[in-house]
Amino acid sequence: MKFTINWLKQYVDYVMPSAELADRLTMAGLEVDSVDDIFAGLDQVRVAEITGVEPHPNADRLVLCQVQVGEESLKVVCGAPNARAGLFTAIALPGAVMPGGLKIRKGKIRGEKSHGMLCSAKDVGISEEHEGIMELDGVETSGGSLVELLGLADTLIEVDLTPNRPDCASVIGTAREVAAFAGTALKLPVADKDLPALAGSSSFSVDVTSDDCPRYAARLIRGVKVGPSPWWLQKRLLSVGLRPISNIVDITNFVMLEYGQPMHAFDFQKLAGGRIIVRKAADGEKMTTLDGVDRSLDQEMLMICDTDKPVAVAGVMGGSTSEVSEATVDVLLESACFDPVSIRRTARRLNLSTDSSYRFERGVDPEAAPRAMERAVRLILELAGGEVEDGGIDVCQGVNEPTSIKLRPGRVSDLLGLEFSVDDISSLLEPIDIKVSSFDQDTLLVTPPTFRVDLEREVDLVEELARLKGYNEFPETMPLVPMGKAWDDKERDLRKQVASLMLAAGFNESINYSFVSPDHADLLLLGEDDPRRQVVTLLNPLAEDQSVMRTSLLPGLLENVRYNINHQSGDLRFFEIGKAFQARTGQQQPDEHLMLTAVMTGARHPGSSPLYFNGLAAEFADIKGVAEQLMADLRLPQVNYSADGDLPSYAAAASYLDLVADGRKIGEIGAIKQEVVKGFAIKQDVFFLTCELDAILALETVPRKFAAIPKFPAVKWDIAMLVPESVGAGEMVTAIKEAGEDLVEDAFIFDVYRGKPIEDGYKSVAVTVVYRSYKETLDDETVGKVHQRLTDMTLTRFSGRLREE
Repeated sequence: MKFTINWLKQYVDYVMPSAELADRLTMAGLEVDSVDDIFAGLDQVRVAEITGVEPHPNADRLVLCQVQVGEESLKVVCGAPNARAGLFTAIALPGAVMPGGLKIRKGKIRGEKSHGMLCSAKDVGISEEHEGIMELDGVETSGGSLVELLGLADTLIEVDLTPNRPDCASVIGTAREVAAFAGTALKLPVADKDLPALAGSSSFSVDVTSDDCPRYAARLIRGVKVGPSPWWLQKRLLSVGLRPISNIVDITNFVMLEYGQPMHAFDFQKLAGGRIIVRKAADGEKMTTLDGVDRSLDQEMLMICDTDKPVAVAGVMGGSTSEVSEATVDVLLESACFDPVSIRRTARRLNLSTDSSYRFERGVDPEAAPRAMERAVRLILELAGGEVEDGGIDVCQGVNEPTSIKLRPGRVSDLLGLEFSVDDISSLLEPIDIKVSSFDQDTLLVTPPTFRVDLEREVDLVEELARLKGYNEFPETMPLVPMGKAWDDKERDLRKQVASLMLAAGFNESINYSFVSPDHADLLLLGEDDPRRQVVTLLNPLAEDQSVMRTSLLPGLLENVRYNINHQSGDLRFFEIGKAFQARTGQQQPDEHLMLTAVMTGARHPGSSPLYFNGLAAEFADIKGVAEQLMADLRLPQVNYSADGDLPSYAAAASYLDLVADGRKIGEIGAIKQEVVKGFAIKQDVFFLTCELDAILALETVPRKFAAIPKFPAVKWDIAMLVPESVGAGEMVTAIKEAGEDLVEDAFIFDVYRGKPIEDGYKSVAVTVVYRSYKETLDDETVGKVHQRLTDMTLTRFSGRLREE
């Protein structure tokens, strides 16, 4: 919201510097973004009198003007067609910097010296007129400042409003706040007692068919003369960055800024049937707005129509078919109130933001509509002539009476930590038109005005009192925090533990948005019946690629991988801990699952010298090793790795395992299918790990055990056997460890071989078994008996046979 000091002082008398005013407004909750002296750069633009004009000797379209600026006579080259002797105009002297950034210097133009520039209204930034230089009427002496002559000197203040304060999107609304803290009265241009009764019209009718328009008021003014606005009105609009158009349009813009009530003027002769219909648009309905753009409408958009066609997008922009022009004689003036949600949705779908929609989206005061319209009618009669038709129409079908709120002074004091009496509360609230009366001995009845849409509950009033009192008036005190142990939160502890372990494994943590693109399901090649296609769709998304809630963390990490590879960083290890969301049929709230997802790509040992690792690339065994180490550090030995589960659509068949515990899948590891990798524009292999942390939280952990360092040596014996391809090597190791032999300390695979002379369908697996006794040194006979039992068990269970050397 922009306003100037001179404009503000029309409604409130106060005495304080601009800097102090800005500080007081900020402390009152209206944050001031900037305080600028407008037109301050025009200090070198003076009033000049042209005393003589002669042709330029070297240019047909230029003239040489002899110019008097005070006591100084200057020669200036000019190309304006209206340059003539006796004309008072504006001159930019050498050294002046114009609003467009042009710096004026002495120089030669086509061989003739020029000591400045005679200015058009556009040159000095007060109009779009540029056909000729300015003609200053009523001026008798030269040399004075143009800024002083036109009364341009002013201070512009811009306030960054929060969405809950639409009442301050007007100069009067801001003046009300200033009057409150300055202790003075607010002066309104139109009083409620001066409003005419809008009992009906014989010339036009208004039909409101939608609940999105709680109030629609209109009056008809006949015989107006459309033309330029007077300078005082143009100056008000120019000071806040609006371009003057015509007296009628300028008045509606002026009243909008003054009252915060957007208005629209229709050319009454262009309204078919003399009828206004407020209705929802039909799907695909078309209209051309004032900016010349053809708009396609839908059934959620509120329209203003006549008998035949749409004439405006309600609350956003008028239509080109009914705009006011120089030929307009009769004007139908609209002042309405529209539902904020409807206007916000329409403006966003049309990608059309205007000063009008800015105010309607936040909520305008329904009681201001007739008051603002009366102000505009009086200005039109004064500046454009004409006669206003007696009466008018005011369809008021959805305006509710202000609701009173009970306020307990004791509760105010408890929440704010400062004693507030009844008199204190009344003296703070009543200056901003909030009525206070007594309800009972301990309670007040507070009635907010209709323009304060943000005051709904007792706590809102408490916050309002704190704002009005001044936040800097509250004493600084340290909070009383009792000492105590933090409550146990197993989920939080698990998140911290897993994050720490993944960081220790060389991964970097990613944090992605939970709002994702609906294309993610297709990029992962998910089947039509995959539960991860049951997404939660956002009602009001920030962008098209953030319109649904994620059902998997994997796509976000793959996008991280693509981004880093595109920036020449290809050795990557990322993990993310967060929630995935899945919609439930018939339920408002989705299922939420706490997930860990990690991805690995590029070098096996990022950052290491190729002299030692020879540039080895990461492979499936590396991500499996990360999973095994994570489960071991979490003390979850019951987690197994199975290839029996269904293969996900995004995983490569030869490199995939389920993480299984207590008969339930709790995660998965594997390589991303090449088709999926290419879909994310990645050109190297990517491996992934996914764990359901909710499921891990439910698992029993093995307590830590401590033992003395063994006194006796270990013995390593090998088993080399041929087993079918379908047998998992890890299953064999697990079977050996779980066989119940006390002497087995460990077992691990040291070789897997396929190829000649091994027959098709089989593979050679070599396992090392580590034996140790904590009581004595083992001999071959003792170890041999145990080793033979394990060998026989393994061969029988996995349909294998010993490999012949």
